[in-house]
Amino acid sequence: MFIETETTPNPATLKFLPGRQVMPSGTRDFASPEEAEASPLAQALFDTGEVTGVFFGSNFVSVTAAPGVSWGDLKPQVVAVLLDHFVSEAPLFTGGDASGFSVPPESDDGDLGDDDGTEDVVAQIKELIETRVRPAVANDGGDIRYRGFRSGVVYLQMQGACSGCPSSTATLKHGIESLLKHYVPEVSEVRAA
Repeated sequence: MFIETETTPNPATLKFLPGRQVMPSGTRDFASPEEAEASPLAQALFDTGEVTGVFFGSNFVSVTAAPGVSWGDLKPQVVAVLLDHFVSEAPLFTGGDASGFSVPPESDDGDLGDDDGTEDVVAQIKELIETRVRPAVANDGGDIRYRGFRSGVVYLQMQGACSGCPSSTATLKHGIESLLKHYVPEVSEVRAA
């Protein structure tokens, strides 16, 4: 088995491609060792002591190194953990394989809601995010979540490699904001939630 790696716009995060499906659907973000207890793979990555974030996409795993950690030292450890996991066909989540695991629904914590009477606008925004933005963000090892539309402002949350990335503000302001303003005139601004 060969695991490819790709850089991401976030210098602290690398994207690892095991050449097989990681998540059958959706994504999963682990921002702490406590959250990682749900996944033996995520937990093993955090157990290196040099990882601050793990993100599972459909066919990749993004890993964020702790501040001051060199990827030259950490990358072989991460590849070894990933190889052990995928070669042994270990379950992705505690309690069985991913097909038996129910990912909890996205929490409404942090959702700002939508202005009344904006259902059509919100539907357009969500469709653009799903079809145009999410694939591009996934290429960079992350994901994006819609959090609300209020007074012309779209609130979005970056996840995985995109969370905390130095260029995520530029991505939101120049890329996503321009796209949404072009197709949805009611959008005046995009902000991180």
